[in-house]
Amino acid sequence: MNKYTSLIVVAAFATSCSSSLAPLRKDGLKPTVVTETVLHDTDDPAIWIHPTNPQESLVIGTDKDTDGGLYVFNLQGKIIKKSETIKRPNNVDIAYGLQIDGVLTDIAVTTERETNKIRIFSLPDLKPLDNGGIPVFEGELERDPMGIAIYTRPSDKAVFAIVGRKSGPSGSYLWQYELKGTSNAKVEATLVRKFGAYSGKKEIEAIAVDNELGAVYYCDEQFGIRKYKADPALNDNQELALFGQKDFKSDHEGMAIYKSTATTGYILVSNQQANSFMVYPREGSNGNPNDYQLLAEIPTSTIECDGADVTAINLGQPFDKGLFVAMSNGKTFHFYDWKIIQEAIDKHKK
Repeated sequence: MNKYTSLIVVAAFATSCSSSLAPLRKDGLKPTVVTETVLHDTDDPAIWIHPTNPQESLVIGTDKDTDGGLYVFNLQGKIIKKSETIKRPNNVDIAYGLQIDGVLTDIAVTTERETNKIRIFSLPDLKPLDNGGIPVFEGELERDPMGIAIYTRPSDKAVFAIVGRKSGPSGSYLWQYELKGTSNAKVEATLVRKFGAYSGKKEIEAIAVDNELGAVYYCDEQFGIRKYKADPALNDNQELALFGQKDFKSDHEGMAIYKSTATTGYILVSNQQANSFMVYPREGSNGNPNDYQLLAEIPTSTIECDGADVTAINLGQPFDKGLFVAMSNGKTFHFYDWKIIQEAIDKHKK
């Protein structure tokens, strides 16, 4: 779907959009590509970078329903593969080079809400690696896994899944699992940590991890964005930052981290009911890595975006400076040329 066709799709959805959803912004940035539609309800994307040819990179997206699954899109927005049925997958994230039976394997990890499990698939072929799923939040009354983000520890390449849920207790809302390959070419998960404050206002779904800076961020919806250390070996569950409390119309939603360098860039967070993204400095403000002042608000053509992902890697034209992907109501994902996003950040800086 080219950019001209994508504009028609966006406009068509806007005219049919339920009045209960936030209206399409007249000033919203237009997507470079709008994907083909999934069967039910898109929720969250993750970008997989091809190891030898970045132009063949893919976007993995969830279709949130009882007979949902993971969809694989090429950079033109075409659906090229679908996973086996997953019972209401919410969020998805990716890890590179997990050693499974002696083979370094890229994986996609998603939550399966109706079974209280996480599901793990190899990439790019979407082969299941989890013996039907790995239970999470065992022994808890409140389970319903929703958000997920992957932390790969730079020192030893250990891989951890940080999982959120529909509701839970403050102080242990998030559970962190170490993922390891087994001798029978599968993946197992071991609980290593419970952490995370919760306001009790709505829910926690959006989670994002910065491997290089060792930080995990999550959205406490209608309250703020929280930051913690990502490495469970540090045994440090103190909150590092709470920000964005007065910047959002209502829900704090999907998060993505754009890495300009190893330590600088942007944190983009969906201002869901305003159809925009709030942009914060990845490295912090005023010389303080835990101070996050709003840099810009970027209007987009997404409708109540739940999830997003971004990369700064050159994926070829038109995404030679990177790709920003955002979910939109209407069963699609929007692909934005990063150059468009960067221009908008520069234009809308506070």
